[in-house]
Amino acid sequence: MTKTHRDEPSFHFISGLPRSGSTLLAAILRQNPRFHASMTSPVGEMFLTLLEAMSDRKETSTFLDDATRQRVLRGVVTSYYATNEAQVIFDTSRLWCSKLPALSGLFPRTRMIACVRDTSWIIDSIERLVRRNAYRPSGIFNFQAGGTVYSRATALASSDGLVGFAYDALREACFGEHAQRLLLVQYDTLVSSPRKALAAIYDFVGEPWFEHDFENVEFEEGKACDERLGTPGLHAVRRQVRTETRASVLPQDLFRRFEGDAFWRHSGEGMPGVRII
Repeated sequence: MTKTHRDEPSFHFISGLPRSGSTLLAAILRQNPRFHASMTSPVGEMFLTLLEAMSDRKETSTFLDDATRQRVLRGVVTSYYATNEAQVIFDTSRLWCSKLPALSGLFPRTRMIACVRDTSWIIDSIERLVRRNAYRPSGIFNFQAGGTVYSRATALASSDGLVGFAYDALREACFGEHAQRLLLVQYDTLVSSPRKALAAIYDFVGEPWFEHDFENVEFEEGKACDERLGTPGLHAVRRQVRTETRASVLPQDLFRRFEGDAFWRHSGEGMPGVRII
């Protein structure tokens, strides 16, 4: 049965940096029967496509005003989840940080959870996947078989790269006028103190606490997508939430290239209203 506006769920968004715990967070959140959360959905890309289709580049834009655009954009989010019975929806996409002003207008009570991690360890995590799947070029790099660890890191960190775009979008959100809608969840906190991280999220979105099982986390939905990307394990989640101590596979000079990127830890960076856990 399609929901009416009166019993429409609350909508929140998971964004931030790749390889920083968003899939793990979704796998934990979905243990709550009131919640829906998963890996990146198609909603974000549909949202962008509609924005472009309704732009002034199109002759038919003369039939559109901002009120109409808002109805259409809100509709793509609510319609996608119309048959979902959850009372609270968390939609995931790295691009949401760059659309926080729009989402704030469409969903006045929305909150955004941004997962963050040191850039060096993000690059390291992706490089590990590349080496683990040495006989399958990855869709992350357009299935190109060439390149080195240095060229891959440079591509990832560029402004239109997997990591660079998400990093710039995160900074935009953190220093923007809607920053009070953001909660930054550090990867290290999520894996070392998951109860603390989840308690902060529940408080942030104004939901009553649910007792999660951090020893039995399940998530199987990502396997087909990972296979299609030629990158098995991209969305794999360990059953037990725990820290893992290991050495980096990156050359040290490359690892050090990204030192200082964790701007959310720098006391000199003013981010009024942004909560960090």
